[in-house]
Amino acid sequence: MRIVIAPDKFAGTLTAAEAARAVAEGWLRSDPEARTDLVPLSDGGPGFVEVLHTALGGRIREAEVCGPLGAPVRASYLLDGDTAYIETSQACGLHLVPARERDPGRTTTRGVGELLALAVADGARTVVLGLGGSATNDAGAGMLAALGAGPAEPLSSGGLALTGVGTVDLAPAVRALEGVRLVAATDVDNPLLGIHGASAVFGPQKGADPDLVQRLDAALAAFADRTDPGGTVREEPGSGAAGGLGFALLLLGASVESGVGRVLSAVRLAERLAGADLVVTGEGSFDHQSLRGKLPHGVARLAGEHAVPCVVTAGRVAVGRAEAAAAGITETWSLTESAGSVEAAMARPAEELRDLAAAVARRWRN
Repeated sequence: MRIVIAPDKFAGTLTAAEAARAVAEGWLRSDPEARTDLVPLSDGGPGFVEVLHTALGGRIREAEVCGPLGAPVRASYLLDGDTAYIETSQACGLHLVPARERDPGRTTTRGVGELLALAVADGARTVVLGLGGSATNDAGAGMLAALGAGPAEPLSSGGLALTGVGTVDLAPAVRALEGVRLVAATDVDNPLLGIHGASAVFGPQKGADPDLVQRLDAALAAFADRTDPGGTVREEPGSGAAGGLGFALLLLGASVESGVGRVLSAVRLAERLAGADLVVTGEGSFDHQSLRGKLPHGVARLAGEHAVPCVVTAGRVAVGRAEAAAAGITETWSLTESAGSVEAAMARPAEELRDLAAAVARRWRN
């Protein structure tokens, strides 16, 4: 059998590359004759730059930028010719904020703007920003401030600080990016505001209680009134991505592309599926959001085009068989179920994933 192993990260436990290796090792334990093709993936969140660097080459540029809580963090971008790729979570990611300090009312995207400015100064004429995994909910105001928009202090002080912002001057930020094409790489189609917006849908994952969700939505609405008086940008699909970072990028003229599609094209997954017997993908939590265009859904779609069965191994599975089948997924396997508990799966993720892959291989070998 020829197996393509193409997982996303298992958030909080394994990188995509680590997950791919674990699946391959487990599979070969049960089926030593199998040929495995490891293709670590990313949907635009953590791992975006690493995956693209492996696929495209180019040069990694490192820098120290403002982190989500204001303290400096190390971050990088990939420069491939005159195209730069930025993994925004390196500057504003949830993994950079200790659990006890998570507060999307005060986290900032300023470091994203600093990375963007550095990439442009480095000669980038196209900048692709992978959106995902953020700790922020500031509608990208911090990023705009780093590019010269004002007033700088309130724009850089987190989502709640936007409530009292008066006139916003975006002209310096627009001038700073003159001649540069921006691409927001995301598979989130949420608008900025409302029950499907950045604050309501993603705020709780970043530490917001119901009261803070309401206050943040009101603050972002006030900011949108200052910067989007026609009310059109805030409704665009993807404007709510990464705590509204998509909104700020759209204000600057960015186009929105599928992060999954960009990565699958870069790694040539369609070519690698040709002639394969099976593709194994996965992520930390395979749930209903996974069926709305996230990475396993994109892998399954491509697999279907090549008549290749698609198996999902995930930390947890919260999707029924019928729903998974409708998305082109042949089987789903839960690491939590095979390990016996969430705690066991989290304590030994690589070992448990190897054991699970070995079990899947025995089934397919027979």
